[in-house]
Amino acid sequence: MDKKQVAIIGAGISGLVACKYCLSKGFEPVVFESESDIGGVWAKTIKTTRLQQPKTQYQFSDFPWPSTVTDVFPTQKQIHDYLHSYAKHFDLAPYIKLHSKVKGISYDGPWSEKWSLWNGTVEAFPPQGKWNVAVENLQSSTTQVYTVDFVIVCLGRFKDVPNIPEFPKGKGPEVFQGQAIHSMKYAAMDNDKAAEFVKGKKVVIIGFGKTGLDIARECASVNGPEIPCTVVYRRDHWKLPDWHPWGLSLAYLYFNRFSELLVHKPGEGLLLSLIATLLSPLGWGVSKFVESHINKKYPFAKFDMVPKQSFSKDTYSCMISYMPNPDTFFDALEKGSIKMKKSPSYSFYEKGILIDEDKTKIEADIVIFATGFKGVEKLKNIFEQSTFGHFITGSPRVPLYRECIHPRIPQLAIIGFSESFSNIHTSDMRAKWVTALLEGAFKLPSVNEMQKDIERWDEYMKQSSGEYHHRSSIGALEIWYYDQLCKDMGMNPRRKNGPWADLFEPYGPIDYATNSTQYSSILEFPNNQIYLPMGIHSSGISETVISPTKKIVGSSLVIRQK
Repeated sequence: MDKKQVAIIGAGISGLVACKYCLSKGFEPVVFESESDIGGVWAKTIKTTRLQQPKTQYQFSDFPWPSTVTDVFPTQKQIHDYLHSYAKHFDLAPYIKLHSKVKGISYDGPWSEKWSLWNGTVEAFPPQGKWNVAVENLQSSTTQVYTVDFVIVCLGRFKDVPNIPEFPKGKGPEVFQGQAIHSMKYAAMDNDKAAEFVKGKKVVIIGFGKTGLDIARECASVNGPEIPCTVVYRRDHWKLPDWHPWGLSLAYLYFNRFSELLVHKPGEGLLLSLIATLLSPLGWGVSKFVESHINKKYPFAKFDMVPKQSFSKDTYSCMISYMPNPDTFFDALEKGSIKMKKSPSYSFYEKGILIDEDKTKIEADIVIFATGFKGVEKLKNIFEQSTFGHFITGSPRVPLYRECIHPRIPQLAIIGFSESFSNIHTSDMRAKWVTALLEGAFKLPSVNEMQKDIERWDEYMKQSSGEYHHRSSIGALEIWYYDQLCKDMGMNPRRKNGPWADLFEPYGPIDYATNSTQYSSILEFPNNQIYLPMGIHSSGISETVISPTKKIVGSSLVIRQK
């Protein structure tokens, strides 16, 4: 029997794990990547960019970080090297076509919007349907059409199509006499070229997320207080000085099953709803506990940077970020190397930025938009059939069952589009789930049932994330979400040894490993606690936590399956 051919669009994290799992299931994948290298957003970033969470929470389930990476929060280069090591370990390179830009995909086969089952038959590979994938080779400028049995879209939402805010006529970048660029262009520069670009220039940065913060620090280090940069932003969000508030690992507060009991969930029953209601004061207390630690560490109040929303609210919408070396940032504020201007709206004038609220004028030579990307537009435009594109953009967020399958788009999955705290682990789980679906390990429910489930998650995200619900964040319910994937695949969702450990111990990527038999390093959290795999039971790896009094050094830890 011929192998089923699967086209994978994008060779970032999601594309790599999709390729790996396709190979493990006996499919024939081909990965199309428009850039000259793998890694997606990690292939080229701003010089100072680091991982936002401890590396033990940001790793593949069956490929831990090498012991040579000792940083808790690795650099961009270390992350990129890790992804290359993963691709080399699983021999993915022969299946990846670099410099290959997918211009569009078109479905060739029977299809009806009235189908009650996915693909009309609920089978992943119906007898007649195929996808035609038009791919341009950017080196030879030639286009080739590949005909495949299934498509996995791994484009991501944080790349390629910049989000530039819209302005009234005569108040946008067109009236500005300086340069206005998106952070994507700044990140693409060589480090020396980026420093030279802002040197001696008055820079205004729009946005104060992770990217805006990194650019502001780089500008401050180049120009100092003599030529300060200004950050214009709408609202404050919580930024972590570390991952152990008051000495307690954040993982015990937000990344175990008990923490999820405090949150109302989509599809929960009466008992879980009652428990979440009764425990809501505890959830409020946990949030205040973390906020007090952050406010103790950071002079937020001094600089009018205390967020109005709770830490938990930012957690649910994945809007928190880690601030490495915070003293250097606040020193820059003290010295005047960085200035902050908070305003709900602004516009351009000839010499810079005009703050609409108080009519303050901020002169600038360069304006850098750190305002994110239009990932939905990128996803929509890849479909040559407008109907499928409308399915993607027809609601406030991309409506996907299990955040992977659109009920009315046949023979296609999307991986890596919704957010979580560990996108690498979430993509790992989704790729495992999609390929299990392709091999027939389970069947999808009816279109109507899938749409009802999507609506339940929509309602949850609107309540938990508010105006950010379009980001499809599962930040507060990752374990609950993974439980659903595990149940679909026939895996035991309980990944720990015993009910006490399952309720209170933090969950991480290695808990979901199923085939690995050797781990080359112990797993550390920033508070010097060590998570040590202690054995494998029928449902996978479990772990225990010890508090060492001295550094543990040793050879690789061998774990054998019972």
